[in-house]
Amino acid sequence: MDSKGKNPDERGALAEWTGTAILLLFAISTLGQAYVIPTSSMEETLLIGDHVWVDKVAYAPPGKLSGRLLPYTPVRRGDIMVFRPPIEASDPYVKRIVGTPGDRIRVRNKQLYLNGIAVSEPYKFHKTDYMDPYRDNFPSAPNAPLYPGAVDMLTRHVVDGEVVVPEGHYFAMGDNRDFSLDSRYWGFVARERIIGKPVIIWWSYDAPTERLQTMIPSSDHLVDLAINFFSKTRWKRTFQLVRGHPLNP
Repeated sequence: MDSKGKNPDERGALAEWTGTAILLLFAISTLGQAYVIPTSSMEETLLIGDHVWVDKVAYAPPGKLSGRLLPYTPVRRGDIMVFRPPIEASDPYVKRIVGTPGDRIRVRNKQLYLNGIAVSEPYKFHKTDYMDPYRDNFPSAPNAPLYPGAVDMLTRHVVDGEVVVPEGHYFAMGDNRDFSLDSRYWGFVARERIIGKPVIIWWSYDAPTERLQTMIPSSDHLVDLAINFFSKTRWKRTFQLVRGHPLNP
């Protein structure tokens, strides 16, 4: 026993456990990340209050060794992805990839056309029965101010009435197509902004958007959880896998 009263074996065990905990935390933060869905832009696929686990290595560029050990995949049309939006926003966004580099995108009467062919989107959801001249017939003359990225997209990347996705970029849209702030309004998503793909809903709780957009839960949210945890938890969504849907012209 040393002068401070600790056995060397005890100190060694403590150091070992501390090192293991640090490595575990590092691995968790590197390989994945928890994320809560705060808005309705991906309904009915993902609901407000869905807590998802995001695979951060799925789209990472593989190295010579890591490419053989980890399940890297290319970004595909129809994938759901989490990314840092190309606008001033504190939280990541989650949308569906509908266009990859070289693809030609247009929307006519709410119908998505990919490389000149109308595509089936069984996940798509419309909540309005009216037509918006820009949202539902894209690209066209905007009827409201757009973010700079969308202005650049409409200026430099429209050919014969179609948006052409440039190299290293992707076109993303929400499944709740009538109420989604997406590439139509802020432009392309650069490859380096992609964080990962959600793989599972580990918990789903019925809560309003304003309670889900803060890092520290509000007192109202904590009280609501204490009172309504069992009744407001969407148990049927617990451990539900999040899957993309192949989108081919």
